[in-house]
Amino acid sequence: MRKDSRLSGVLHVLLHMAETPDPITSEALAAAMHTNPVVVRRIMAGLRDKGYVRSEKGHGGGWTIAADLATLTLRDIYDALGEPDLLAMGNRTEMPGCLVEQAVNAALGDAFAEAEALLLRRFGEVTLAALSADFHRRYLARGGSPDLEHSHAH
Repeated sequence: MRKDSRLSGVLHVLLHMAETPDPITSEALAAAMHTNPVVVRRIMAGLRDKGYVRSEKGHGGGWTIAADLATLTLRDIYDALGEPDLLAMGNRTEMPGCLVEQAVNAALGDAFAEAEALLLRRFGEVTLAALSADFHRRYLARGGSPDLEHSHAH
C-alpha cells in the first residue's frame, strides 16, 4: 500500500515558503513536492480557505504564508488536508457474524483509536515554528541553501 505523504510534502513547502517573503508559484511548489501544479493548487486552496496561506495572481504572483507559524500546528494542516487516514492497517470485515472476528476487531479497533488519538494530540502540540527552528539548527550545522529552487542537501 502506498503511503499518503501529502502532510509531509505540504509541511515541507510551507517551511520553504516561510523562508522567503516573495510569493512562490504553484510550479515551484510542485517541483519541490514532486507532483503536478494542479495538485498543488488544489491543496493550497484548502489551506487558503483556512487562512493559512494566501495567493496573489499575475506576474510575480504565487503563494505566501498568511498565518503565524507559532500558532499553526501539524494538526491544523492535517485537518486542512481533509484528515487523511493515519494508519494503513484496518479490521477484517469479511465475516461480520463471526464471534472470533468480532473479538479481534474490538481489540484492534480500540488500539487503533487509541493510537490515532495519541498521534492527533501530538500533531496539535507541534507548531510550524518548532519545525522551522529545527530546520535552522540543522541549516547552521550543515550549511547549504534553504532556497526552494535549489537542490536539497540530503
